[in-house]
Amino acid sequence: MTDELTICDACEGDAAAIAEIYAHYVLESAASFETEPPDAQVMAGRIAKILGGGYPWLVVRDAEDRVLGFAYAERFGPRAGYLYSCETHIFVRNDALGRGIGTMLINALLAACEDRGYRQAFALIAGTEPASVVLHARAGYLPCGTLTGAGWKHGQWTDVFMMQRKLGAGNETLPEGHT
Repeated sequence: MTDELTICDACEGDAAAIAEIYAHYVLESAASFETEPPDAQVMAGRIAKILGGGYPWLVVRDAEDRVLGFAYAERFGPRAGYLYSCETHIFVRNDALGRGIGTMLINALLAACEDRGYRQAFALIAGTEPASVVLHARAGYLPCGTLTGAGWKHGQWTDVFMMQRKLGAGNETLPEGHT
């Protein structure tokens, strides 16, 4: 049930809660290929960098104002040709799974990306995370490739699934301001 949950933009004050949520995925899964969880200060810097770059970073809060999940987008690649593409990331508190938070976050994140003029969203998902693949597929992402054995974590090679979703008109029209 999601009626007591709200989505809003993240702020520096959310960094500790976000770092706590993320630490679970760093330590206990291959959802992130980081091996050391970043602390609140590092996470605050990441939030500032994402927001400063014009990308969205969202959080879901419960009725007690606790952060239960977060999602953000970042530039897909460093070259100028990727200007209209973004990579999306979604993490939900491990003890809050199954409440529709991931669905809320992905839908809000995609809308925020479209509002900013992005045309393609990509997600790189560890093969150990089938629920994430399903979440993205339900949000309209399509599989576009498998990076076999691309990650090494917890003593094993892990495949990475690449999924893609058109945002707005996608590549069917020119970006705004281009002729």
